Amino acid sequence: MRSTADSTTPTGAATRPEHDGRLRRFSTAERMVHRATGYLMLLCLVTAACLYLGPLAQLVGRRHLMVTVHEWSGISLPLPFLLGLLSPAFRADLRRLNRFAVYDRQWLRAVRRRRTSPEARPAGKFNAGQKLYAGWIAVAVLIMMFTGLLMWFMGLLPFISRTSAIFVHDIVAWAITFVVLGHMRKAFEDPEARLGMRTGYVSRSWAQRYHSRWLREEQVSDVSERRTVE
Repeated sequence: MRSTADSTTPTGAATRPEHDGRLRRFSTAERMVHRATGYLMLLCLVTAACLYLGPLAQLVGRRHLMVTVHEWSGISLPLPFLLGLLSPAFRADLRRLNRFAVYDRQWLRAVRRRRTSPEARPAGKFNAGQKLYAGWIAVAVLIMMFTGLLMWFMGLLPFISRTSAIFVHDIVAWAITFVVLGHMRKAFEDPEARLGMRTGYVSRSWAQRYHSRWLREEQVSDVSERRTVE
């Protein structure tokens, strides 16, 4: 049962109590999924650089080890996501990420016009940019796994040449590198967002400025829960 008509968080879900007057944003499971995925992605990118860039390859050496670590870190990338599906909070946030609302289009228009006021960029728990990033990175990881398996198991699909798989794999790898660097830059520009991912809690003032619709959902949920208890 959902707490409100527009909310994807089940009533009674472990999103409260608040911590020192702050608002619970991410559960422990969600933060662990994000952290494990980030480490695996970083490991993929570092080992890929050690294989792809000549000077770095010569400096590091141990090519066979780098290949092995790269292959297994890549094939393990979906595991944190799959384990996260056991968490109701994680599944609720996936539904939020998969839902593109009218106010998300307004957020994108404000970005194009470089309008930064909270009124111009309404957002739920995730803004439109975060939703697009999540969808893009999910598709990119699937492409990388598919082409990587074709390179790993030659002859798996004879009608697709290994050269074609390598070409697509390299192009998407460069795209992932630039997008992940952009994601990290945005994170470093917002200490409160990093704190939310590290501790699970954010301030109400930050939520009001950047995720006002989500804050209203949480407030409605709080009122509903109090009435249920009473």
